[in-house]
Amino acid sequence: MKKQLSRFIAVGIVTAAIDYSLTMILNALGLHRQWSKVVGWIFGTIAAYLLNSRYTFNAAVSGRKALAVFVLYASTFAIQNLLWWLTDAPLQALGFDGIIKNTISFVIAQGVATLTNFILQRTLIFRVSPPAETPAESESR
Repeated sequence: MKKQLSRFIAVGIVTAAIDYSLTMILNALGLHRQWSKVVGWIFGTIAAYLLNSRYTFNAAVSGRKALAVFVLYASTFAIQNLLWWLTDAPLQALGFDGIIKNTISFVIAQGVATLTNFILQRTLIFRVSPPAETPAESESR
């Protein structure tokens, strides 16, 4: 599990950088804050699914797993965007604005979504089956 978690974190850093970069660039170019986050999330999520399937969980990309991951990502999308939206006003009230406010919002939303995502992917989608019993083991019972 440690190996998977460290790989998951490495993939998460790379894909969060994709998400963050696109979000900040699009927002700086004038796209609404929420829509910028949506676009960043979509591209980061596609990269995360492909990298985690192969590199973290060593699983083949399949339609069934892709559908399960899509449902999971839709829920983490809701969590992440809700936190992104909810942190806006309190951070402004604390005197944060612009890229500093958006970065703090991003870190909070991304952190909660990443933790949720790992736990659910590990337990529901890419769960590890216990090793099969060998004939010698079953005879010794």
